[in-house]
Amino acid sequence: MQTHIDLNADLGEGFPLDAQLMPLLSSVNIACGGHAGDVDSMRATVRLARQYGVRIGAHPSYPDREQFGRRSIDLTESQLVFSLTAQLWALKAVCIEEGVSVAYVKPHGALYNDAAASRPLAQQIAQMIREVDPDLALMGLAGSALIDAGRAVGLRVIEEGFADRAYLPDGQLQPRSQPGAVLTDPTAVLEQALWLSQRVDSLCLHGDNPAALVQAQLIRQALEQAGIRIAADYDPHAGLFVS
Repeated sequence: MQTHIDLNADLGEGFPLDAQLMPLLSSVNIACGGHAGDVDSMRATVRLARQYGVRIGAHPSYPDREQFGRRSIDLTESQLVFSLTAQLWALKAVCIEEGVSVAYVKPHGALYNDAAASRPLAQQIAQMIREVDPDLALMGLAGSALIDAGRAVGLRVIEEGFADRAYLPDGQLQPRSQPGAVLTDPTAVLEQALWLSQRVDSLCLHGDNPAALVQAQLIRQALEQAGIRIAADYDPHAGLFVS
C-alpha cells in the first residue's frame, strides 16, 4: 500500500483561494506568464509556498492569456521552446531572489493535454526542461507520452492524477468542452482521490474551481484517515521530503 501522496494545485492564476489552499498542499504549480501570472503574482505565491514548506513547480503554458491557455496553438518548435524557456526562467529568477528552488515543471491546460498524447511535443518539452536544468522533475498525466518522454531524457518524473476531472476510457482527461468534465459531487471526488492515491505520485486539484478549498479539506481528511500521508516526493534541491 502506498503510504504517502503528493497533493498539488495550480495557483498564482488570479483566483481568490491561494492563501487558503496553500497550507493544504504539498506541491504548488505556479503560473509563470503564459496563461496567467506576472512577477508580482509569482513572488506572492512563492512566498506563500515558502511560508508553508510547499514544493514549488513551474506551470508554463502556450502563450495564450486570452483563453487562459486552454486552446491548442500551432507554434514552431523554436517558438514553443523560446516561450516555455522564458516562462521557466521567469519563475526561477523569482525563486532565486526568494531563496528557494523550482523543483519540477508541469505544463498547463491545452499544452498539458497535447503533450500527453503527442510524442513529438512531449519530447520537445522534456528536452527543453533538461537543457534548462536536468535536476528538474517533470510532472505529467500518469502513463502518458509526456511521462515517457521525461524518462527517455533522464528526468525524474512525477505521474499525476486528477481528483476533480473526469477521465476517458483511454486514460486521457475528458475535454472541458464536454459536460461532466469537472467533477463537482464530493463523493465522486473523494472516491476518485482514494483510488488514484494508490496509482499515481501526485493528486491535482484546480485552484480555479470554486469548490477547490472544500475538496482539498475533504481529500486531506479522507487520505489521512486511510493512513496516507500528504507529502511531496523526495526533493533533490532541499534534500528532504516536503510535507
